[in-house]
Amino acid sequence: MTATSRPSPAATISGDAARRAGKRVLLAAPRGYCAGVDRAVIAVEKALEQYGAPIYVRHEIVHNKYVVRTLEKKGAIFVEETAEVPEGSIVMFSAHGVAPVVHEEAAGRRLATIDATCPLVTKVHKEAVRFAGEDYDILLIGHDGHEEVIGTSGEAPDHITLVDGPDDVASVEVRDESKVVWLSQTTLSVDETMETVDKLKEKFPQLISPPSDDICYATQNRQIAVKQMGADADLVIVVGSKNSSNSVRLVEVALGAGARDSHLVDSADEIDEAWLEGVATVGVTSGASVPEILVEGVLEWLAQRGFEDVEIVKAAEESITFSLPKELRRDLRAEAAALAGK
Repeated sequence: MTATSRPSPAATISGDAARRAGKRVLLAAPRGYCAGVDRAVIAVEKALEQYGAPIYVRHEIVHNKYVVRTLEKKGAIFVEETAEVPEGSIVMFSAHGVAPVVHEEAAGRRLATIDATCPLVTKVHKEAVRFAGEDYDILLIGHDGHEEVIGTSGEAPDHITLVDGPDDVASVEVRDESKVVWLSQTTLSVDETMETVDKLKEKFPQLISPPSDDICYATQNRQIAVKQMGADADLVIVVGSKNSSNSVRLVEVALGAGARDSHLVDSADEIDEAWLEGVATVGVTSGASVPEILVEGVLEWLAQRGFEDVEIVKAAEESITFSLPKELRRDLRAEAAALAGK
């Protein structure tokens, strides 16, 4: 894995462009698929190609309706629980990661598994295991019920306390204030997370930070781009599904950066034309699980209404790639049959 993520001198909207008369669109870069999402989606497609349908996927592979529907048409079957997968089948775990108990359930049902957990989520899992092994209390900053939080918490349930934002800090208790560390869900708002961390440090001055930033590089880069466009945009349209944490955060970041209005839509079909009343500048971005075709649809919709002038707001360069899950290099159909005793 290699990474180059650096601020771009082109990131700031020029004064001349800002004064340009007429309607315009500010298009965020980067946007859309991150490396972990790209890996997970390709993994499902490769599994279907290599092993044939059906391929079962526990929970949505990524939080995007369009992606899920597209993969369903190709033969993927999405289930909520491992118990729904027929014995002797192949099941894939989503990019959000799962708790160890889920791996145990799959083994108990004699399933062949493909783990498409994002490597950045896996990193947080490993941090949780390490700190739990050293008997730390782990304060996991994240949203209650989110699949990633459930998976991370399952690595060390006796050591992890969920902190769902700054308001949760007052009720947090630990065994030993000299052995406390914080970790975080990878798709949070950077600003809200650090607000929570600051409050935790006020309460626990010896609080240790993770050895490296837990919040995903792609989440941070997309938020930076939205911050740069926010003050110049009358309206910011974020393309993404409502169950996508990083997409929801982009709406919040846009409003916090000064955008007059901001909305989350799955596609152009959900845009309300009334949002354009009195609007001269529209910002457009997309969450990390959104294919570019949906952004193109929004740009076409806006162009048909006079917003043809598109300016790029570039916050960073991204060149991270992840290799596909190692399980795709094995004959999982044969393994599944052997596990089922067929």
